[in-house]
Amino acid sequence: MIDIVAFVDEGLGNSSYLVDLGDHRAVVVDPERDASPYLAAAARRGLTISHSVETHLHADFVTGSRELAARGAMVLAPAAGGIEWPHRGLGDGDETDLGGLRLRALATPGHTPEHLSYLLSDGGRPLALFSGGSLLVASAGRTDLIAPDQTESLARALWRSIVERLLVLPDDLAVYPTHGAGSFCSAPADGARVTTIGGERLTNPLLSAPDEDTFVARLLAGLGSCPAYFAELRAVNRHGPHVYGTFPTLAPLDVNDLRRRVDDGAALIDVRPIDRFAAGHIPTSVSIELRPQFASWLGWLVGRGQPLMFVADAETDRAELVRRCLTIGYEHLAGELDGGVAAWAAAGRTLEQTPLVAVVDVSGRRVLDVRQDAEYEAGHLPGAAHLELGSLRGAPLAPGPLTVMCGHGERAMTAASLLAAAGRADVAVAVGGPDDWAASGRPLVTGR
Repeated sequence: MIDIVAFVDEGLGNSSYLVDLGDHRAVVVDPERDASPYLAAAARRGLTISHSVETHLHADFVTGSRELAARGAMVLAPAAGGIEWPHRGLGDGDETDLGGLRLRALATPGHTPEHLSYLLSDGGRPLALFSGGSLLVASAGRTDLIAPDQTESLARALWRSIVERLLVLPDDLAVYPTHGAGSFCSAPADGARVTTIGGERLTNPLLSAPDEDTFVARLLAGLGSCPAYFAELRAVNRHGPHVYGTFPTLAPLDVNDLRRRVDDGAALIDVRPIDRFAAGHIPTSVSIELRPQFASWLGWLVGRGQPLMFVADAETDRAELVRRCLTIGYEHLAGELDGGVAAWAAAGRTLEQTPLVAVVDVSGRRVLDVRQDAEYEAGHLPGAAHLELGSLRGAPLAPGPLTVMCGHGERAMTAASLLAAAGRADVAVAVGGPDDWAASGRPLVTGR
C-alpha cells in the first residue's frame, strides 16, 4: 500500500500531497509556497524529496516547487503552461520513472487550458490519481479564471476531460484533488478531501448530468465570486516566484514611521481578534483577523503591490502571518507597529471603537449581510439587505445607522472597518450569524 500524506490548507481549501515512493525518496504534488511542512514530513520518514509536481498554473496560491527545487527536487509541470523557470515540461501521455513506480501525465484541460492530471502506477496497476483542479470531491474545478470569453469553452473541455479521460479509470482508484471544500477554485463541494472514481461516478451532482450541455449549465450556475488576486497569480507562477529559503520576519515600526507610511499609501491591517479591534483601533485600519481565511480576504480587499503594515498583539503568531501573506504572493511586508495599539495611545494618538451587538438583539436595526451570495440565499434574517464583502468598497449605501453581519462576526468587522475608513461613523457589528438567530427560535428567509 502506497503511503500518501495530505497537507490541507483549511483557509484556501486546498490539499497538497507527499508520496512515499518506497525507495527513500518522495514526490510532492502541488506544494504551497512554504516548503517547510513537506521537508519536515520527509525528514521524519527518512525521505528525500526528489520531485515536485504541478498540475496547473495556480491562481489562488504561489507554488512551492521553486523552494523545493532550490533544495534539489526536479520539477514536473505542464509544458503548455509556459513556465519560465527550470522544470521538465510534460504533455499528454508523458511518463516519469520513479524507481519502479511510474507517473503518467493525462491532459485534462478545463479548470485551466494547460491542466494535467497524474496517474501513479506500479507496473500496470493504477495506484492513485492526482486530479488537481479537474475532478473534485462532489464537484469540478471552476472554469472562469482565465477570461470571460473562455469560460464556456473550458467548461466543455472539462466535461470531456472528466468523462473521456478520468471516468474510464477503475472505479476503486483513489482520487486526490488539489482543490476542495472552501476553495474559491472549485464549485460547491462537501467536506471530504479524497474520493474514488466510482464514488464520483455515483454521487457527484455535476456528473449526474445526462449530457455536456447540462453539465456546463450546472457548473456555470454554481460559480460565485472569487478574490481579486486570482487575476495575478498565474503570471507570478509562470514567471517564477522569489525563492526565500527562510521566510522574513516583520520589522518593528514606531508610531511616526507607521503614520508616515500610511500617508504614503501603505495599507494598515489589524490582525487582532475582532473584540479587541472593536475596543480600540487605529483610525483607517482594516480589520482582517488572523485566522485560516485571512489570506483570501487580504487578497480580495488589498492590492498585491501595496505595502502592508500590521497591528498585532502579544498572542499573534507572526510567522503564520508572514506565511499566509507570502502564500498568496503578498511580498511587500513593511512591518508591524512596535508595541501595538498601546504604543499608539501612549503617543497621544486617537483610538476609535466599533459597537458590538449580539445577533439576537438586532431586531429593529437596519442590517447589512456581507456573506457570499450562496450563503445569503441559504438563509438570512428577515429584512436584511445583502452585499458581498468583496463588493463593498465604493458601493452606494443609504445613510443612517447600520449593523453589519456575516456568519460569526469576522467578515462583518472587516466590512465595518472599511466603511469607517471611508468616513462612515454609524456602523455596528453583529456578533454571531443566522445560525444563532435560528437557534433562538426565530425564522430565517431563503432565496434572494
